[in-house]
Amino acid sequence: MSKTQDHTALPEGRDIPILLLGIIGIGTSGPLIAKSVMPIPTLIFWRNLCGSLIMAPFALRKGEWKSAAHRRAIRVAAISGVFLALHFIGFFLAMRFTSVAAGTALTALQPIFSALYVRHKGGHIARLSLIGMLIAFSSVVVITGVDLKLSLRAFEGDIFAIICAALAAIYVMIGSKVQTQIATSTYTTVCYGVCALTIFPVIFATGSTLIAFPKIQWLWLLLLVLGAQILGHTMFNLSLKRLSPVVVSLIVFFEVPVASVFAWLWLHQKPSAGIIPGVIGILIGCSIFVLGRNSK
Repeated sequence: MSKTQDHTALPEGRDIPILLLGIIGIGTSGPLIAKSVMPIPTLIFWRNLCGSLIMAPFALRKGEWKSAAHRRAIRVAAISGVFLALHFIGFFLAMRFTSVAAGTALTALQPIFSALYVRHKGGHIARLSLIGMLIAFSSVVVITGVDLKLSLRAFEGDIFAIICAALAAIYVMIGSKVQTQIATSTYTTVCYGVCALTIFPVIFATGSTLIAFPKIQWLWLLLLVLGAQILGHTMFNLSLKRLSPVVVSLIVFFEVPVASVFAWLWLHQKPSAGIIPGVIGILIGCSIFVLGRNSK
């Protein structure tokens, strides 16, 4: 069974440092979004436009648009960009409506949506592996210390987070398939660029400010681009060329403790007492996920 077919194959070689960078990168996302005062559509636009422009020189050097087969793949990458835009809208709203911890935790439902999709398409993911995934997700909830007595506004943020988790799963599944045909640089240039174009009209429809912000806000944006977009999304996309989208999505669980630490340092949102047992639970859940690979 090849690695592209084995949905529980562990990362190895260069994928390990790539995924570690990805975890740190996306871990900065929630706190930076919460710290920024830029309107949500504006923040999504600049983040993805800058990400696309950074990756564009590498894509241009590949020249994959010259091939008809590659152009078909590029069109699919564009569809992925639309789903990414919708995912970002949900995630950014979640960060503004609820706590970073709760919003990030519910967004971590992404691998479960990915696993359900794979099983629906006939891919094999053992029940024991699914149990491990649920244990890992439960551990995420332990870390965040989600309070069920939150306000209506926080509840709305939780709903946005769940929706954006499903959209993220679609984005990752498309990216995994497309990157068997085109380079990550080409895929991310198109995907991020289309995401920016998709959100651009929303800026005007909502009357959001596009440019006039204090310098400190542009600094938060720069950190968001370099951390969450390039080190986060791009590193995860790169690993999708060799790993199952289910495994890559599962690794995203570790975003939660990282985001909690950054939220503590930057926003003074103190982590819950469950962070250490929660991390241990995530490791146990991921171990069960892998050990279940040969069961039914």
